[in-house]
Amino acid sequence: MLKITILFLSILFFQGISFAKDEYFLTLRYDKVNLRQGPSREYPIKIFYKKKFLPVLVQDQSDNFRKIRDHENNSGWIHVSQLSKKKAAIVIEDELIMFKNPTTYSKPLAILKKGRLTKIIKCKDEWCKVKLKKFKGWLRKDGLWGLL
Repeated sequence: MLKITILFLSILFFQGISFAKDEYFLTLRYDKVNLRQGPSREYPIKIFYKKKFLPVLVQDQSDNFRKIRDHENNSGWIHVSQLSKKKAAIVIEDELIMFKNPTTYSKPLAILKKGRLTKIIKCKDEWCKVKLKKFKGWLRKDGLWGLL
């Protein structure tokens, strides 16, 4: 009986650790979003974000606030109403080539500079189909930040 109890508690403990580490990406819902020092409107604002669809990594939650980290390692708290499930990513390579198809042997369409925000249409394997103004094409996932 003791072995079963220890096994059961061990399973609960390790599952709890894995759930505590669940991180996921969301994007900013509006062009103006406040990043706060703590999880309420009473805390001071650290940063004013001014980019709709900017991807942020959600790391924790407290009531209606989510603790996030951005692509520049800034972290703080944002109200859940300011976040969206729409998918976007930021180019993290100096120059990332957009291709017509998900292969480096396909036609190059554009070169994206580091920091460029792209909307994600879909991802498969090592590639994501993205939309950027008048361009639609495929980018390698490893050149993007905002995807798991």
